Amino acid sequence: MAPIPGSGLAKGLAVTLRTMTKKTVTEQYPDALPELPPRTRGVIGLFEENCTVCMLCARECPDWCIYIDSHKETVPPAAPGGRERSRNVLDRFAIDFSLCMYCGICIEVCPFDALFWSPEFEYAETDIRELTHERDKLREWMWTVPAPPALDPGAEEPKEIAAARKTAEKLAAAQAEPREDES
Repeated sequence: MAPIPGSGLAKGLAVTLRTMTKKTVTEQYPDALPELPPRTRGVIGLFEENCTVCMLCARECPDWCIYIDSHKETVPPAAPGGRERSRNVLDRFAIDFSLCMYCGICIEVCPFDALFWSPEFEYAETDIRELTHERDKLREWMWTVPAPPALDPGAEEPKEIAAARKTAEKLAAAQAEPREDES
């Protein structure tokens, strides 16, 4: 049986008429910003005060897109008669977002919580060489990082906090007891 001439056109017009009456689902992006889910992976923010220049993030990065430079400084002794210490000072921390695959390994391996996901996603550049962002830009993105989710009220207290609480209670009890040798 041969198709009726023009039946394809009629079907196409029927689809067009059906969709013309429905509300559009397209969001006009620059004018209307999208509702991002919580903890969205946008860019990586740097909390520079926590960075000890341990280089774990750069070593574990599968794309080798993290660049860190540092130097050592001597710190005077904390107490008289103590010895001097040396510590690493961060000179450069940069991430090349043209290479980054947003896997989050650097954030996971950071033992000092210096790297965080920021929901910022509007950082397009016209030149690919400008996608290497230095620590100043990474520090700016820290202010867009959302607060961590609240702990579950029924959750078990962390071991570290429980141990610190017990120690503080023992010290308070020891100080509250009158000494027997004083009476």
